[in-house]
Amino acid sequence: MLIASFPAGPLQTNCYVVAREPGAECVIIDPGMTAGGSVDKIVTEHDLAPVAVLLTHGHIDHVFAVHEITQRYGIPVYIHDADRHMLSLPFDRLGMSELIQLCRGYSGGADGLTEPQDVRSLPASGTHAYAGIDFTHRHAPGHTPGCTLLEIPFDAAGPQIDRVVFSGDVLFAGSIGRTDLPGGDPAQMVRTLRDVILDLPDTAAVLSGHGGQTTIGRERATNPYLQENML
Repeated sequence: MLIASFPAGPLQTNCYVVAREPGAECVIIDPGMTAGGSVDKIVTEHDLAPVAVLLTHGHIDHVFAVHEITQRYGIPVYIHDADRHMLSLPFDRLGMSELIQLCRGYSGGADGLTEPQDVRSLPASGTHAYAGIDFTHRHAPGHTPGCTLLEIPFDAAGPQIDRVVFSGDVLFAGSIGRTDLPGGDPAQMVRTLRDVILDLPDTAAVLSGHGGQTTIGRERATNPYLQENML
């Protein structure tokens, strides 16, 4: 398995390029601001063929480069239906003047995002194959209504890790995603943490939308938001 990642743009959103091996098809997960150039570099370096963009949710720092990348490679983007409207979000609706100015600067003065030509529904559950890799979808609302975990098997050298979960902004190392942004829901987040996150095995590595990687086992033991008194 090939998993390449980099933090994109001023908000340092982790973008991931995932393939079975060099020379194979690949998917791109959560391409944010300035992600296009780094994605191109990874694709060229490993001789990859992009076939889809997968989005863990619709916040602008995770979707900013989607139109650019899908157009360049002629590929579809998959997003949960509840977050699809964010793909054409006017910057004025972000509500934070500094973020609005930042987005306009990185978009060449545009007033908002443009929805890609080929947008497809990311199923809320089940296992679906992209680039020859089986991704299990787990709907995980709370940060946004359409948050979805993307889980793949991982054949590691030892028994400590047997799968990888791309958690977006649901779960971070030592923390969780905010629920005070538009579309956030604290009660839904608690249900997601209790019924979705804690249902994952300790052997799952977590690659989140910001910050470093962790494991479910580590978060179960140390993350304050996953303790019984918080749920």
